Amino acid sequence: MSDEKNFEEKDEKEMMKHDEKVEENDKLSSITWAFILMWAGTVFLANNMGWFSLIGIDVDPNWSFQSFGDWRSSFGVWNLIALGAGAILVLETFVRLLIPQFRRNVGGSLIVAAVFIGVGLGGWFNWQYLWPVILIAVGVNILMKGLFSKRKDREK
Repeated sequence: MSDEKNFEEKDEKEMMKHDEKVEENDKLSSITWAFILMWAGTVFLANNMGWFSLIGIDVDPNWSFQSFGDWRSSFGVWNLIALGAGAILVLETFVRLLIPQFRRNVGGSLIVAAVFIGVGLGGWFNWQYLWPVILIAVGVNILMKGLFSKRKDREK
């Protein structure tokens, strides 16, 4: 019994040590959020300087979200920021999946990315359809995490 307890304590300590190491070395997350902030600043600056109208993009200068009924008239600044943030988070997810040193659970990032993209595309997708899809994605993420963690427990 004590050997089993010692093994569990050792395993828990190793997992905590690994989590601390991952958090310390997770430069990708810092880079991702830096790009999101730079994207937001670029969109605000482009809006204030009138750059969108110069390239023929109709953006509402009032910095408001555009709802489903308003999407034909213009696109809001916050919609662009949310859409870009979602795209950046999707790119982070692909990098995490492709490069082994950055691997970790990406389900939460994908859900946040889906919400950002949904807000960004709020004028093209009605929320009555989007929220159920997001809830389904959260459920699938929880299911997959549960299935894979059970498999790991059985392998021990």
